[in-house]
Amino acid sequence: MPWVKEGDVNLSYEVTGEGFPVMLFAPGGMRSAAAFWGNSPWDPREVLASDFTVVAMDQRNAGASTAPISAHDSWQTYADDHLRLLDALEIERCHIVGGCIGGAFAFKLMQQAPDRVAAAVIQQTIGFDHNTDVFYAMFDGWAVDQQAKDSALTDEVLSCFRSNMYDGEAVFSVGYEVIERLTHPLLILRGDDQYHPASVSDHIASIAQHATLIRDWKEDGEKTGALAGAFLLEHSA
Repeated sequence: MPWVKEGDVNLSYEVTGEGFPVMLFAPGGMRSAAAFWGNSPWDPREVLASDFTVVAMDQRNAGASTAPISAHDSWQTYADDHLRLLDALEIERCHIVGGCIGGAFAFKLMQQAPDRVAAAVIQQTIGFDHNTDVFYAMFDGWAVDQQAKDSALTDEVLSCFRSNMYDGEAVFSVGYEVIERLTHPLLILRGDDQYHPASVSDHIASIAQHATLIRDWKEDGEKTGALAGAFLLEHSA
């Protein structure tokens, strides 16, 4: 896999296909990496490659990507990485497909750089429904691995980072008031468990200006992939 490197930040990514660019933000929580798409009901790396240039990345300190960890890290840190990768690949505008934590990444990037995003497929996004504890536990499991790699990484630093990520509500990265103002076309593939609450998908679909909600999408991955591809093609002008 190729790399984008800037200082101590090393972002690993892969590119397939040719056409209007699509950036993939993979499932996997803090371990979000391109390989996790292989466990999805549909794999956008394969499904979309016939019509799009598909960029799948490993988030920092997941998969093959690495970066320093600080108490100031937050959703903004990840958005800066996403813009860093888009700039390096000279992609001025793209679609996003975000699964799980990738939904939160997608909404942050749409807030941060609205003109860089044409449309987004949001697949069972994470979100708050009185479930902060499960995200703390998920983060802590990842943090143990990071401390095994870097003995100087303190519990205090990781606790601050965790709070920056998961002490909010809505989709954690942005509030619902931000989502209400977004004008991007959104295809919402509904969540259905404690990490991806149905209530969050439903609320996003009810307040976003241009959102389509798909309730049953896991049973037929081929159909879902075709639906997502057609949606993105429609908004690729």
